[in-house]
Amino acid sequence: MAAFCTYLFEFIPLISKRKCQQRGMTLLELMMALTICAVLATIAVGSYKRYVDRMKVNTAIADIGQIQLVINKYHIDRDALPATLADVGMDGKLDPWGNPYEYLDFTGIKGNGQVRKDRNLVPINSDYDLYSKGPDGDSRSPLTAQASRDDIVRANDGAFIGKAEDY
Repeated sequence: MAAFCTYLFEFIPLISKRKCQQRGMTLLELMMALTICAVLATIAVGSYKRYVDRMKVNTAIADIGQIQLVINKYHIDRDALPATLADVGMDGKLDPWGNPYEYLDFTGIKGNGQVRKDRNLVPINSDYDLYSKGPDGDSRSPLTAQASRDDIVRANDGAFIGKAEDY
C-alpha cells in the first residue's frame, strides 16, 4: 500500500498523504454502523416472530379441518359421533403449541355447561366441539373469556374454523 501511495504522490500531487494513509474507521462510524445493524435486526426479528405465529395458527386451522373430516367420515360410517378422538385415531395429535386438541361430543350431555359459547352464551356448535387451546394452553367455555380469545375453534358446525376472537 505504501508503494502505491508513493507512486500516486509522484504523478498526482493533489492527493494528500493523510488521505492515502487513512485505513480504518473512526469509533463514531463504527458505532453508527452497529446502531443501524441493531435497528434492522430488531425489525427482522419482530417480523419473523409474527410470521411464525401466523403459521402456527394456520397449521392449527388445517389440523382441525383434517380432524373434522375424519370425524365426519366416522359419523357417516357408523351413524354416530365418536366418543373421543381416540376412536378416530387422532388422540395423539398435538397442536402447534404442544397441547392435545380438545373434542367434546354433545351426545348425552344435558344443558350447555361444558359446550363452547359465543358472546350471547349460545352454543357455537350443535353436534360437537373441536378446538385448540392456543398459545397460552388455557381455555374457558365462553369465547369471550380472556383465556379463550386465542383459541382456534370450530364453529357453526364446521362452517367456521379460526381464532375465537375472529368469530
